[in-house]
Amino acid sequence: MRETCQEETNEIPTVPDERSADISVPPPEQEHWKSTPSANDIELSSSDNGSRPPGIRPPAAAGLRKFGAIGLVLFFLFGKLKYLGLILQIGKFKTFFSMLISIWAYAMFWGWSFAAGFVVLIFIHEMGHVLALRMMGIRASAPMFIPFVGAHIVMQKMPKNAFAESVAAYGGPLLGTLGAIGCVGIGMATGNLFWYALASSGFLLNLFNLLPISPLDGGRIIGVISPKLWVLGLLGAVALFYLTWSPILALIVIMGSYQIYTSFKKSKTERTRYYNVSLGKRIAMGAAFLFLLAVTSFGMMAMHAPLQGL
Repeated sequence: MRETCQEETNEIPTVPDERSADISVPPPEQEHWKSTPSANDIELSSSDNGSRPPGIRPPAAAGLRKFGAIGLVLFFLFGKLKYLGLILQIGKFKTFFSMLISIWAYAMFWGWSFAAGFVVLIFIHEMGHVLALRMMGIRASAPMFIPFVGAHIVMQKMPKNAFAESVAAYGGPLLGTLGAIGCVGIGMATGNLFWYALASSGFLLNLFNLLPISPLDGGRIIGVISPKLWVLGLLGAVALFYLTWSPILALIVIMGSYQIYTSFKKSKTERTRYYNVSLGKRIAMGAAFLFLLAVTSFGMMAMHAPLQGL
């Protein structure tokens, strides 16, 4: 989906900065782990060292004790959650553990194999954003996954103009589509319908992200042509929401509306500076957008034939 000054694929995106490299803005990490005080509270209440009359158990421990040995084990584990918080604050573990959580969430509906493949396709999409940003000299974090929303990355600084932003946005669906095509190739080589199903989901994932509304990648790509095109994208998203009543689409409509409002609220001088892009670059990005839109659409339709027997 996915990229703001916080990123994101997009399967389906988080709250972005105004022009970001993916979809959402994660809360500050320190505040995030402070929002789980129950572990610390339990541990403190179990170590008063005489501040409580003898024979009186901590309330948390007494409650968990009703569940017997399992309750005591849970009590011990909850008391150690603060150490898990320290581990998750390490960049490498963020991506790894968030991937595992997403795989577990999707596996409840699709099975482990398909869930793992789908998360890998999201990872490929997000790495497309990271590589595009690094080509322009902008460092970005590894992806952070959010189950049933997608993933996001974090940029260290904003692109200098609308063209740079569109290139960063284009990298995600471009590499993601290549990943889906790779699944088609494996399916043709093995004859296993699993890979065609995975490819179909990959094409859909990247096609969805090409919807011309910010904060999706498509909105950031066509923004270099004219931000006024976001209004058309917003109307299309509203129509899709009316047909599907998808809560994700509702979130996108809200975020897209706010993006349009804040963009046109800026001064004319600031808008002119940011969108001062040559006509040649506008045409090139528009053509690249239409090409990728055609490839992902054709890929989805082509997968119907081998999957009809399922």
